[in-house]
Amino acid sequence: MNHIFQQAPASSSKRTVTAIQVAILLLATFLPNPSASADTSPHWQSPVDDPYSVERHFKKPPKKWNAGHRGVDFSATASTKVVAPEAGTISFSGKVVDRTVITITHPDGKKSSFEPVTNPLPIGTKVTKGQPIAAIDASKHHCPSLTLCIHWGVRKGDEYINPWLLIETQTPSILLPIDEDFSA
Repeated sequence: MNHIFQQAPASSSKRTVTAIQVAILLLATFLPNPSASADTSPHWQSPVDDPYSVERHFKKPPKKWNAGHRGVDFSATASTKVVAPEAGTISFSGKVVDRTVITITHPDGKKSSFEPVTNPLPIGTKVTKGQPIAAIDASKHHCPSLTLCIHWGVRKGDEYINPWLLIETQTPSILLPIDEDFSA
């Protein structure tokens, strides 16, 4: 049996691509964002009072053992209070090398650490978002510029993540129309 296939006219395939594009845009517009529905908690807050300024941003090293900056440094003054960016339990409070560090373990398993601090809350203390947990240690300088700052690092498992992404809102992705060859 001999089958004959006719090729659809070019205008028909262009209409099909356009229809698919419209369907994708409609779905993207009206379907709920899965990450938004899964994460109904508000963003974390800065560990220092607003308005805050950042001395140094997170810089992930290429390999775990390479140099980098595994946190965010916020400018501070001698009177700066360090607050919990999210609820949790104090899981470490003590000296590391020559400075005092405090760590909060959050319900989602992330761990926030802050240095240099003084008068930290003791291990086992449950804290709420925004609750003071320590004061800045004005006798120690973490920032290269010798200005006072507080270093905030966050670990998810054994991987450091960018704390900035926990407190700053991210702009939503925008779908762009595509051509027949799927180029934007």
